[in-house]
Parts: sequence; C-alpha cells; structure tokens
Amino acid sequence: MSAQIFIFDTTLRDGTQGEGISLSADDKLKIAQKLDALGVHYIEGGNPGSNNKDIEFFKRVKTMKLNAKITAFGSTRRKNSVAEHDASLLRIIESGVPAATLVGKAWDFHVHTALQTTLEENLAMIFDSFALLKHHGMEAMYDAEHFFDGYKNNPEYALAALRKAQEGGADWLVLCDTNGGTMPNEIHEIVSRVKEELNTPIGIHTHNDCELAVANSLAAVQAGARQVQGTMNGYGERCGNANLCSIIPNLQLKLAYSCLQDDRLRLLTGTARYVSEIANVHMPVGQAFVGNAAFAHKGGIHVSAIMKDAKTYEHIEPELVGNKQRILVSELAGQSNIISKATELGLDITSNNEKTKLIMEQIKDLEHQGYQFEGADASLELLLRDAFTDVVQIFKVESFKIHMEKSNASMICEAIVKINVGGQIVLTAAEGNGPVNALDNAMRKALVQFFPRIEQIHLSDYKVRVIDEKDATAAKVRVLVESTGLDNTWSTVGVSSNVIEASWEALLDSIRYALLHMSKTTGDGTESEFVERLGLVNH
Repeated sequence: MSAQIFIFDTTLRDGTQGEGISLSADDKLKIAQKLDALGVHYIEGGNPGSNNKDIEFFKRVKTMKLNAKITAFGSTRRKNSVAEHDASLLRIIESGVPAATLVGKAWDFHVHTALQTTLEENLAMIFDSFALLKHHGMEAMYDAEHFFDGYKNNPEYALAALRKAQEGGADWLVLCDTNGGTMPNEIHEIVSRVKEELNTPIGIHTHNDCELAVANSLAAVQAGARQVQGTMNGYGERCGNANLCSIIPNLQLKLAYSCLQDDRLRLLTGTARYVSEIANVHMPVGQAFVGNAAFAHKGGIHVSAIMKDAKTYEHIEPELVGNKQRILVSELAGQSNIISKATELGLDITSNNEKTKLIMEQIKDLEHQGYQFEGADASLELLLRDAFTDVVQIFKVESFKIHMEKSNASMICEAIVKINVGGQIVLTAAEGNGPVNALDNAMRKALVQFFPRIEQIHLSDYKVRVIDEKDATAAKVRVLVESTGLDNTWSTVGVSSNVIEASWEALLDSIRYALLHMSKTTGDGTESEFVERLGLVNH
C-alpha cells in the first residue's frame, strides 16, 4: 500500500505574500471551497486578528462544511513573556480552528540577529507555545523557520529546536527552506537525519529561489517527510513557494505516493485555473501538468506521431490531471495538424486534400503577416469552419465610428456601430474607458436584443504586441483578446498597423465564436435553423 502524503495548502496565507496578489475575504472563502473539493488535507487561512480580511475569513469559514482542516497561522510567544498572555496565540485559540501552525526560529544566527535573544529563551518560547495549543486540544504544527540553513550552520541547535517542539506536543515538525537556497541532495540528507533523531512526523516547506522548490519537496518525501506544504501555481514571496500543481501529480503519478483520490486529481487543472482567475494572475501557458500548453503539440512530425499513439510525445494522459491535449496550427504545421484540429472540431476534411493544402498555405501567409494562432484557438476554429463548412453570417458590421474628447482630467470615448442582423439594421452608441472598450460596449448593445445570452460574456484579458519595432508608431500590432463566459474561455487575434482595427478584428472573432457555441445542439447549418437555435428574437 502506498504511503499517504498529507497536502497542506498555504495559498491563502503564504501565497498572498507574492507580489501583485491580494485576496479579499470573499476570494479566500471561494478558494477554500475549491481547495476542499480538490481534496487537500489542510487549508491555511491566515493569521486570525492580524487584519480585517483574516478576521472575517475565520469567522465565516466556520459556517462552511469543509472536509479539510482549516489551519490558523502564528508565531511562537514573544521573548521574555508568558504564552498564556500572548495576544497572537490567544487569537488563534479563540478562532475555533482545529489546527494551527506556529513559526519559530531554528537558526542560531536568526535567534541572535532577528529575535535578539538567547538560544535558551528561543527554545523556551517554542516549548511554551506548543504546550499551550495542545492544552486547548488543537492539532499543532511547528514551522521550523530557516531550518536547513540553521542545520548547516549549527546542526545540534537546529535539532534542539525540533526536540523542544516535540516535547511541547507538536504533531508535525515542518522543516522550512525559507530562503530557498538548499540543494535537493542536502534536503534528502538532512531530512533523513531528522527522521532518525525524532519520532514526530515530518513535513516540508520549501521556497523557489533556486527553482528547486518542487524538486526539494520530492526529495524530502523520499527521505521520509509525510506532509508537504505549498501553494497553488507556486504563488508566494520573492520567487514563490513550492507549486502543489506539480508536486501532487509527481508524487502520485510518478512516485506512487497517495496524495488525493484519483477522481479528485482530475480536478487539479480546473482548480489551478480557478485560483488564477480569482487572484487575477495570468497562468503561464507552459506550467507543468496544468498549463494550457502542457499537452500542446505544434511540430508536424510530433502531431503525426501522437495521432498514432499519444504516448509518443506525452508523459501522462492529460485527463489524469484534468487537462487536455491541444494541437496547435502555425507556419510550422504539417497536414497532420490541420486534420487533427479539424477532427477535434467535428469537421470531415479527409476527402478534400486540396482544400487542406490551401488552408495550410493561408495560415502560413497569415502568420507571416503577424497572426499567431497557437494562442488564438477561437480565431483558428472560425478560419477552419469558414474554409470547410457553409457558415451562416450571423451579423454583418456595416460601419463604426469612434469619437474621443479630452475633458478636464478625463478622456471621453464614444463608439457608434451600425450592424446588420438578418436584414435588420441596428445603430447603437456606447461610451467606454477607451476606444476598444467603447466599441465592445456598442457592439454588445446592438447584439444583446437578438442574443440575450451575450450579456454572460466578458473580456478577461487584452494584450497588444508590436510586431515590427523598427517601424515605430507605424508598426503593425498583434492584439490577443481572451473572453470568458458560457462555462468556457477562448482567445482571438487581430493584426493591423492600426491598433483599433486589430482590436476590432479580435473582438469580432470573439463574438462570432461565442454565438457559434451558444447552443450545444447541432443542426443542418441552414440559416433559418441556425438563427432559431441561437435564440434570435423575431421583431
């Protein structure tokens, strides 16, 4: 039977120390629910009483029926004081959580320099604090801060700090690579020594300053650690914490440890992306296991091989972690890429080799102009559907105008859009905080009376990239638009020497894609049936 590894998620506490990450109490509660559904064992919510958000979180989380243990964070008592009177410890106890993590010094250098107290007093601080938590019936974890640096400097004192926590009743001894500078071989050697010296279960908490947080966590588990602390997507201070999105599948799928139930592991990609959305931090497309490009294939030879057997270029089945295989189409694509992508879309193109070659040449020409389809799947789908099917033109843009006016300290932007929907001309105007936003608002205003569900769609990301820097302000730009709604996220692309025109092209593709996918039913593609299933209102 494989060994159980307990997953301790500290996204809501340590993860929020990452640059640019700020979570409201509502955000933290939503993420806690998602982490609980994933099946992690501990969710560290923050420091009770340290700020209003954490106070509200711990108050409200008690009303939620979660399986994971909600854990509070704090530090050992202040020097030369009494644990029973320590405000931070009392707030943890009063929060009503079943478990708590206390950080305490394990490096003699830090005791002298940061705490400015004696080595003996630091040991007393550790013992007293854990004795108090255990007196109140809480599960208690000792985060031995800077443990590995402390061990390398003074191994006997670092071990003495662990022993004091053990004597105080700590349930877990969590060894922290706080500065993130320890090598995997050192981690394995030191954790092995700790396991020989002490009886209390060991945890590991690593930081990613040397890009080794995941490797160090795996090394610690192989040396005997049975709890792993980390964050979703590796969020955290400086270079981040250990990324649970990589640690969990590596432990479970590669090293045969038990972390999550198999059906829960399939929720990993969705959870990672959900946390990314809530934190408003764009996920790296190449993030292992859960990234959008983790199982994406672009080279023609690769695609030809995976169409025969995916194992040729995939180390696991993407579905095991809730991800999916993607075939990218670009100037590097071969005929296999086009066929695979079309098959994925339900298009039968095998009998039309000539058209396949033509669309390949068209894609190569467009990419030469600056288009990029591997990051704009929705625009690619529209291109393929236009080429291989009789797509109904749902609406046609007759014209648009943009008016911009500087008034006092603000810039006022207004867009006027003229659209033809089924022969009916609609003229609308709308304001926005910029020309692109104004155009988007005006187009939606025109279409919503025909397609009410369009209100559920919103623009979630907008990027502009200069293609030919040497042309300065006359350079071509590529605009990538990401849209979200209808339980889906899609990306579209536009290219022009005019940034508004490029943006407009990407926005139009986004709306066209949304209208194509508003209905899950399929039809014969005729205009009347197509309009009917899209819910077009008759006037």
